[in-house]
Amino acid sequence: MTVPDGLRYTPEHEWVAIDGAIATVGITAYATEALGDIVYVSAPAPGTQVTASEPCGEVESVKSVSDIYSPVDGEVIQTNDGIEDDPAVVNADPYGEGWLFRVRLAAEDDAESSGLLSPEEYAALTQDG
Repeated sequence: MTVPDGLRYTPEHEWVAIDGAIATVGITAYATEALGDIVYVSAPAPGTQVTASEPCGEVESVKSVSDIYSPVDGEVIQTNDGIEDDPAVVNADPYGEGWLFRVRLAAEDDAESSGLLSPEEYAALTQDG
């Protein structure tokens, strides 16, 4: 299973790519494999305030419904319209075209110290779990 460098991860299997004050959020390949075929994604709407480690949406698969947890604090500025029309893209390309939403960070420096996991820490977590 791939755990890309340059991203940070949550224990709940979300990833976040931070570029200045903007964070792009998605779910990991590990999560997509565990969920199976994704049939619906409910991401937070633009303007929604999200809080790190709090649920902010849902992913529905043929197996179950799972919460999406925000990895950061901030305001949602964009959702991925492509996954609304074709949620299977989350399975096919979880770290690329399958991203879920973008957040304007409440504070840039908080994202790096918010308890997010490094790629190595996340890989260890998923190998053990």
